[in-house]
Amino acid sequence: MAERKSSLPQISVSPRAVGRLRSGHVWIYESDVLNKGNAEPGALVQVVDSKGKALGTALYSSSSQITLRLLTSSVLSGEDDLLQLVRSRLEEAVAYRNRTVRNSNAYRVVFSEGDRLPGLIVDRYNEIYTLQILTQAWDRAERRSALVQRLRELTGGENIVERVDDRIRELEELPTLSPGLLHGNKSRTVFTMNDVQFHYDALGGQKTGSFLDQRENYAAAAAYARGDALDVCTYQGGFALHLVRVCEKVTAIDISREALEIAEKNEQLNAAHNKSEIEWMEANAFDLLKDYSAAGRQYDVIVLDPPAFARSKKNLEAAMRGYKELNLRALKMLRPEGILVTCSCSFHVSEADFVEVVTSAAVDAHRSVRILEKRTQSSDHPILLGVPETYYLKCLICCLSGQ
Repeated sequence: MAERKSSLPQISVSPRAVGRLRSGHVWIYESDVLNKGNAEPGALVQVVDSKGKALGTALYSSSSQITLRLLTSSVLSGEDDLLQLVRSRLEEAVAYRNRTVRNSNAYRVVFSEGDRLPGLIVDRYNEIYTLQILTQAWDRAERRSALVQRLRELTGGENIVERVDDRIRELEELPTLSPGLLHGNKSRTVFTMNDVQFHYDALGGQKTGSFLDQRENYAAAAAYARGDALDVCTYQGGFALHLVRVCEKVTAIDISREALEIAEKNEQLNAAHNKSEIEWMEANAFDLLKDYSAAGRQYDVIVLDPPAFARSKKNLEAAMRGYKELNLRALKMLRPEGILVTCSCSFHVSEADFVEVVTSAAVDAHRSVRILEKRTQSSDHPILLGVPETYYLKCLICCLSGQ
């Protein structure tokens, strides 16, 4: 295969990029591109080193700092080869979920680089599938159509909705697009994870609509929980709805009134299995924890699941301060032998950084804390060795020592 000739545009890259590819990464940044040749936006291109030696085939973006995303170290000859590769990798992705996902009809079907389909996200919510395009390459009608067709063949899904991230489309210099149905006529449903039911609207909500990456962590947190619980940054109630099945009292806060309204509807779906009613509160997490801590509020379980504080390296220092403050307040509010479930979905905050900041908070709070579990994103968001960006979610389940 390596000896095949290709009529694709050639893009030459620096020795640093060659080393990056050989280490297992699949991204090549603009600063490491030596010659873009005549490649058009979103083109399939052949990647070569400075001497013209073939390194593989990649997807090209004319506007992103990530100029090339390597698809394969093989040389593809053109569009037919690309579509054949896509069909094969979609089949592999679906088969992997069939092996690893349990007790849920909602999960990520394709996780971009994690499934070797960079720039592509596919999620399942019961009978609805969502497609999200993050690069120029997949925003071509024939490729989008091929993706939808193959997805239908593999899953039997007849309702496929395209979700849209306006910021990503702007960065990729793609035309404005509204979310909409690509196939079928249904965009709302009720899905189940860990025997808990959730409403879902494919044309609303954050990201692709729901935080599927916490599915396994929801169940793990509930396994340790009891007593009086506080869920901070609950969004649509993921942790709270799992905790209320085992806890005597649950309070859940979020800054979004819209999210809380959906969370309350989710609570109603599960009312027959809940030990009590959840107290939903619209509040800023930092302000509320400061007030509750000052008032001496105490809990047996506290969950911290804030949005990403560090979306880039330049935000890292501020992010660390934010995580420190939240964890410090929470630790002060935990009863002896209380459980802290604390999360970071910021890629730029490493696991070591996150453990360090929680440790620092524990020292300042004068609390002795044991780590019960170090967890990450659910298995349907696979971590690809060599591509550290696929490992982004950190979840620590901790126990406060008795006094």
